[in-house]
Amino acid sequence: MRNNGYLDMRLLRFTTAGSVDDGKSTLIGRLLYDSKSIFEDQMEAVEEASRSRGNEEVNLALLTDGLRAEREQGITIDVAYRYFATPRRKFIIADTPGHIQYTRNMVTGASTADLAIILIDARHGVVEQTVRHSWLASLLEIKRITVCVNKMDLVDFSEEVFEKIKDDFLAMSAPFLQAEVNFIPISAKLGDNVVERSANMPWHKGVPLLEFLETVEIPDSWDGPFRMSVQYVVRPISSKWPDFRGYAGRICQGSVKPGDEVVVLPSGLRSKVTGIRLGEETLDKALAGESVTITLADDIDISRGDILAAAEGNMPQAEQVVNLNVCWFRSSPLVKGKRYVIRHATQETVGIVKSIEYKINVSTREREYDCESLGMNDIARVVLKTADPLIFEYYKDNRTMGSLIFIDPGTNDTTGAGMIVPEEI
Repeated sequence: MRNNGYLDMRLLRFTTAGSVDDGKSTLIGRLLYDSKSIFEDQMEAVEEASRSRGNEEVNLALLTDGLRAEREQGITIDVAYRYFATPRRKFIIADTPGHIQYTRNMVTGASTADLAIILIDARHGVVEQTVRHSWLASLLEIKRITVCVNKMDLVDFSEEVFEKIKDDFLAMSAPFLQAEVNFIPISAKLGDNVVERSANMPWHKGVPLLEFLETVEIPDSWDGPFRMSVQYVVRPISSKWPDFRGYAGRICQGSVKPGDEVVVLPSGLRSKVTGIRLGEETLDKALAGESVTITLADDIDISRGDILAAAEGNMPQAEQVVNLNVCWFRSSPLVKGKRYVIRHATQETVGIVKSIEYKINVSTREREYDCESLGMNDIARVVLKTADPLIFEYYKDNRTMGSLIFIDPGTNDTTGAGMIVPEEI
């Protein structure tokens, strides 16, 4: 939606994580239910599913646990995405698995998140999965963490229990977590401090979770220099526009307007923007997140995968050898020297892993050296060499231009995801 020529970007993407049975799906169900974001037929289906399972009350977790295997086991094994909105903000939620064998699913769900909600069972406190998910949030450069201490009703809404968990989490995460962290005591099952302030915990002076989500600051992706990866060269076969040549793509950072000077990478040729179109609409400015077609003053050889970037300021890097943090998705292992299709933004090339520097034990964060291959859910630092230079920025600075995926050329399966990082000194 646009307002006065500008995109309304009041959208918060957040992910939930925590140990099994900490209440992630119930919390999301409570958010959807109490914010009146559930259709009547959805609620009827959840009520019927709850009765068929013998639940005495409506199981709100079933709103997100959509897979049959999840409902049978009572756990989340895939990433469930849900959209809802309030008058103040729009939201996309990624409900990610708690089991250790689904690390890849959490990486997938959290990779685009602005904020992570980490749930902790008030009865158990900080556990191994809390450590793992906190470290993964750090690896994925999530800058805002909200720790929800859930099931406070089962510890008599004790402030002492909450404060101890808060201290334990801060002590645990201090060595690696570079994020803004806040804490909210909740009962997802009963609704305490989820949408409405809890009368059972008057000692908590902070706002309920939904109000926090509605008001937390979201970094504006249009603050940085303009970047757009070209997806398609538009040459309509029409007598109405016989000489039209436009470059379509999604702006991943910054903003652009007619008259701006841009540089085309990797060629380094420069030109000026003469027009911006969003469908049939002509724009006087476009922002990050919009998919637009840009026209330039000069006829330049531009193709899919090229980057349009602001001519002033720091330029993206262009290298054939990059360092990656990789999460491997498939049972077929990553092997040094094997050829993979590498998809980076809209660019596609071929690459091989030159070396596996080390594998990371997600539970202990210790490095394991002398690795020859990676298996499913493994996370490692690798060195990748590509046939064509990658036009990139580090993942911490630009998630779109700092990430890539591995595709098996034989099966066309997406086998892994990588985040481009600086070389370790």
